[in-house]
Amino acid sequence: MFFFSFAFPPSLSHFLTFLVVFLCILQIDLASSSTTTRIGNGYKLISIEESPNGGLVGHLQVKQKNNIYGPDIPLLQLYVKHETDNRLRVHITDAEKQRWEVPYNLLPRETPPSSKKTIGRARKDQNTLTSEYAGNELIFTYKSDPFSFSIKRKSNGETLFDTTSDESNPYNNLVFKDQYLEISTKLPKNASLYGLGENTQPHGIKLHPNDPYTLYTTDISAINLNADLYGSHPVYMDLRNNEGKASAHAVLLLNSNGMDVFYRGNSLTYKVIGGIFDLYFFSGPSPLDVVDQYTAFIGRPAAMPYWAFGFHQCRWGYHNLSVVEDVVENYKKAKIPLDVIWNDDDHMDGHKDFTLNPANYPRPKLLAFLEKIHAQGMKYIVIIDPGIGVNKSYGVYQRGLANDVFIKYEGKPFLAQVWPGAVNFPDYLNPKTVEWWGDEIRRFHELVPVDGLWIDMNEVSNFCNGLCTIPEDRICPNGTGPGWICCLDCKNATLTKWDDPPYKINASGIQAPIGYKTIATSAYHYNGVLEYDAHSLYGFSQAIATHKALQGLEGKRPFILTRSTYVGSGHYAAHWTGDNKGTWDDLKYSISTMLNFGLFGVPMVGSDICGFYPAPTEELCNRWIELGAFYPFSRDHANFYSPRQELYQWKSVAESARNALGMRYKLLPYLYTLNYEAHISGAPIARPLFFTFTNETKLYGLSTQFLLGSSLMVSPVLDKDKTKVNALFPPGSWYDMFDMTKVIVSKESHYFELDAPLHVINVHLYQNAIIPMQQGGLISKEARTTPFTLIVTFPLGAKEGEAKGNLFLDNDELPEMKLGNGYSTYVDLYATVSKGTVKVWSDVQESKFALEKGWIVGKVVVLGLEGIGSDLEVNVDGEAANLDAVEVSAANHEYPQKLEDGADKMKNVMVEVKGLELPVGKKFTMSWKMGIKA
Repeated sequence: MFFFSFAFPPSLSHFLTFLVVFLCILQIDLASSSTTTRIGNGYKLISIEESPNGGLVGHLQVKQKNNIYGPDIPLLQLYVKHETDNRLRVHITDAEKQRWEVPYNLLPRETPPSSKKTIGRARKDQNTLTSEYAGNELIFTYKSDPFSFSIKRKSNGETLFDTTSDESNPYNNLVFKDQYLEISTKLPKNASLYGLGENTQPHGIKLHPNDPYTLYTTDISAINLNADLYGSHPVYMDLRNNEGKASAHAVLLLNSNGMDVFYRGNSLTYKVIGGIFDLYFFSGPSPLDVVDQYTAFIGRPAAMPYWAFGFHQCRWGYHNLSVVEDVVENYKKAKIPLDVIWNDDDHMDGHKDFTLNPANYPRPKLLAFLEKIHAQGMKYIVIIDPGIGVNKSYGVYQRGLANDVFIKYEGKPFLAQVWPGAVNFPDYLNPKTVEWWGDEIRRFHELVPVDGLWIDMNEVSNFCNGLCTIPEDRICPNGTGPGWICCLDCKNATLTKWDDPPYKINASGIQAPIGYKTIATSAYHYNGVLEYDAHSLYGFSQAIATHKALQGLEGKRPFILTRSTYVGSGHYAAHWTGDNKGTWDDLKYSISTMLNFGLFGVPMVGSDICGFYPAPTEELCNRWIELGAFYPFSRDHANFYSPRQELYQWKSVAESARNALGMRYKLLPYLYTLNYEAHISGAPIARPLFFTFTNETKLYGLSTQFLLGSSLMVSPVLDKDKTKVNALFPPGSWYDMFDMTKVIVSKESHYFELDAPLHVINVHLYQNAIIPMQQGGLISKEARTTPFTLIVTFPLGAKEGEAKGNLFLDNDELPEMKLGNGYSTYVDLYATVSKGTVKVWSDVQESKFALEKGWIVGKVVVLGLEGIGSDLEVNVDGEAANLDAVEVSAANHEYPQKLEDGADKMKNVMVEVKGLELPVGKKFTMSWKMGIKA
């Protein structure tokens, strides 16, 4: 749910449109007018030596003090270390006083040497040591006066990051004050940058010079362009192409304070309002390498249960249980797949967490409903907001008070307002809060056996501003007006430097006060930690506490959906992109945001299908479910004030849903295997095309198509009244997943116009791949029991070729997703065509689990062959298989587009071998000769 920029009455819709446009113009003006103000002459390196725990440690002394944005910190400690072969850390902090850093218990990492221990050590003049510090992949070099540093790639000497100011880049040298930090880097013109979120990027996935990039967790809806939204991810990936060869690296500034990042095209500047510089450089050189190295540091993406890849249905406004029951039944009647039904806060008693409305969601009836859907394999998820209602009769609140779990202001719990009315916010940095939160989740699970939790409003969101008290002369809220209107008695909180810092970040896109509609930034957490510093960590810390609680319930794999995220959130939770709008533009934006979160280590991501508000058109909802069926996280969700938009509400949308979700459910084994790859290597489930085709510069800004894994390309219709789509095809052979006889072949990256009638989405599989599929169904539990089909793709007409794929299977209820526990199986799949012979085979690790489940491969389909085949041989674990029921057939490939070399006259074929019963848990080999020409 949401409170800002949402669900305005129709009379205000034109005003809202004008406001959004005005704010976008204002944002651009603010960014472009933020010219560099010279702030001193930086720092001088006065000492440097080898650190006791490896790396280098040095000291920096300010060269010229000034009071712009406050006094300079006079002495800094510099710590540099190659932490791995491909990760370099540059840590700069106050040498004399401890400063705020992202807590090491939230994001585990190496602890730098204590500045107090190093400051008194005998110092060596910096000129006695080389100014170069090399690791396996990266080189750190520095200049002493004024201090600057650069990071170079060891293999070719390319400069990746350079803080040196010169005439062409006259930005400030290093600035380090209590509430203002600034550092800049040069960038070459051929750099393509991605990341720096969360925001809605109207120009697509590539960062756009002079667009504002502000990082500070904020509850404003995702319809606001180029504004700081729900998450803070101060990381970017830099992709460069030199003479046709691409390389990528990433830079993370691990800092939770608010910041503006100014990207000028040839430079990038961080302006941060607190904390330290804790920079991490990841060497790549491929985009997949970058994400692997990044998630190895911040935490691998969470393992998701199998059912999470099914389709989800939610709505704010399911007023009672009978409505929910009807929704489930209507999906079944319409033959549209559905795995998970959700409740927004409709199930709660007075919007209070961990409660049930006794009239509309009576517990006995809800338990009976859950018993019924659980027996079918369906799941149930509800929302929890962090605000705990201030209510003397509310046990959750009373136990919270008794355990002293709330964020404080002047010794008392900070008072705010969200949906229940007056609330206090739990402090998840407090170990006692984590224990209390876990106990409340346990109590609620005993009341209602939910299958996952949805944590929302955790930026944290507050309907009021400043310091508030509960009014004595009126009921608040009174239930007659919109729930998001502040009804507490409040006064501004601007008395401290924390509430009104000297530098104003571009918060909410309008330089709003940083305590606007959230917790006053002078409030404090456990051990006196200021909200000013910890603000953007709130949702992250809540996700960690929720994950711990769910895992402790029944030892099952948790599923958590969170709105607010920070660096490392993907290790615990999935994410949806927040309150979007039912417009064609929002449909387009959803792709870029989804791809960004793959870079951020949050691969389980999707947008509200058909838009959260207002009502989508029927055509838009058709196109959105076609796209949304291929989001990693696929959920229809609508606003309280919008008309119903379940997929069965329109006959045409139901048909599109059956087509697109029908394919998704066949692809569940592939998606689940991608989930495993994400969990062990960070590889995004949904990826930009340049992740596979890294040297193709035409793809660097492509934001209208994407890949699932390395080989499956989705090319949706994103515009009104269109029945064709102009799709960019990288070089090679691409096979239509809905009709595998159809193939697109391109010698170089080309746009092709594809037919896309209302119920059609174009999905193509690339050559050299093997993907596992099943027969689909209306629920993942059923679909998972059906026989497998292996789709093998070779370059069209290739006389020599090879293809690879894999399949991961496990007990998805277990918390850990790994091999070696007796409850998982991993299959490598291989195929070759060579010297007129086709061969397909498997290699199995941990076969026991798949054999116990009785899974079989019933069909193998091979695409792109020159001939049909003869002399079929199939062996299972070295023994000949019975082929009595096996049928081999072929169909000619069709070419919707004329092939560039005229090869469309060739009669290449798709060969199908069916009637097989190959146990997935046993190694098999299949081969035949292409003896018969088509």
